[in-house]
Amino acid sequence: MATAASGFSRYSNQSLGGQSPNQGNDPNQPKKTLLEVIRGLDGATSELVERSKTIFFPGDPAERVYLIRRGAVRLTRVYESGEEITVALLRENSLFGVLSLLTGHRSDRFYHALAFTRVEMVSAPAGSVRNAIEADSGVGLLLLQGLSSRILQTETMIETLTHRDMSSRLVSFLLVLCRDFGVPGDRGITIDLRLSHQAIAEAIGSTRVTITRLLGDLRGLGLLQIDRKKITVFDPIALAKRFN
Repeated sequence: MATAASGFSRYSNQSLGGQSPNQGNDPNQPKKTLLEVIRGLDGATSELVERSKTIFFPGDPAERVYLIRRGAVRLTRVYESGEEITVALLRENSLFGVLSLLTGHRSDRFYHALAFTRVEMVSAPAGSVRNAIEADSGVGLLLLQGLSSRILQTETMIETLTHRDMSSRLVSFLLVLCRDFGVPGDRGITIDLRLSHQAIAEAIGSTRVTITRLLGDLRGLGLLQIDRKKITVFDPIALAKRFN
């Protein structure tokens, strides 16, 4: 079974918060984060989306770019068979909805974006983002870094869903959550999301009954605990080896 990338802390890869346009060119210039850049663009807005609510549907005009401030966003694709597959689970400082920037003209969304948890985010019109890139190449670099992170998260999720055995798929998903949303503690890594069994099932293409049974098995083996919908993995490496 392929496991999550090395490192299990959500704080190990938050470079977006510390990078800035023209960083290093002018030591006296205040550093800006990607959040500050997007929030300062013409037409930018802050939004609060409750859990399970849709941010945009497939086919919606791709007119805005989004950045997550807090929470998690799930991106899915619906195929001709009617099956809805998770292609990415995005965390804080993740950029999404960038299709209109890549195509350079009016486009429609490929993905269904919905709030996996309660989400705080900022968004800006694609035209404003393009203007900012043209005015400052440093903004383009920040966006490229954000897009690279987004692509990596998609690749990781696709790798997770290639496991035919649902036990392995669940373990791989838990390791991804430990890496991207994990908070180290005395007893292990606590996933900083309140996750229902139904939400996990929807994310990895299973059923609530199956996820309840499999999580019960992992708990019985002493690999994790669940307290008020928060999962603590005692030892991610041991969990990975147990189902390798």
